Amino acid sequence: MSRIHTYTLTVRWTGDRGTGTSGYRAYGRTHEVTAPGLPALPGSADPAFRGEPDRWNPELLLVAALSQCHLLWYLHLCADAGVVVTGYTDEPSGLMAQDNDGGGRFTQVTLRPRVTVAAADMVERAVALHEPAHQRCFIANSVNFPVEVQPDVTAP
Repeated sequence: MSRIHTYTLTVRWTGDRGTGTSGYRAYGRTHEVTAPGLPALPGSADPAFRGEPDRWNPELLLVAALSQCHLLWYLHLCADAGVVVTGYTDEPSGLMAQDNDGGGRFTQVTLRPRVTVAAADMVERAVALHEPAHQRCFIANSVNFPVEVQPDVTAP
């Protein structure tokens, strides 16, 4: 039996510089993402699209969501399998192709999890658990482009 989960939030544009969208260069791309009980997330467009470089943009957040989802599933599966993870860092990257009309789409995201496990005899199983983590990731299952996982697992 499937369960439905609902996620709601508020996105509020904060970029009105006094004249609204009277021209393409007249308004800011800044906004805030809020949800009950959470700190506000400052957002903007990518700097390539007139956004602020000190704010999160949707493209970064998509790549982050894929990385976070993989991390959380991976840790769950490792705990269930008796693989003790003592460190995990990912430096993912995403490729987006822009069309001539300004639109575009992501064409690929690559996750690069660097994992440390407690013992050398856990390394092989730890590597293998990346595949089922990827297969179960809610976000990876929701996108229409390839998500590649390039794990590196070591033990002290």
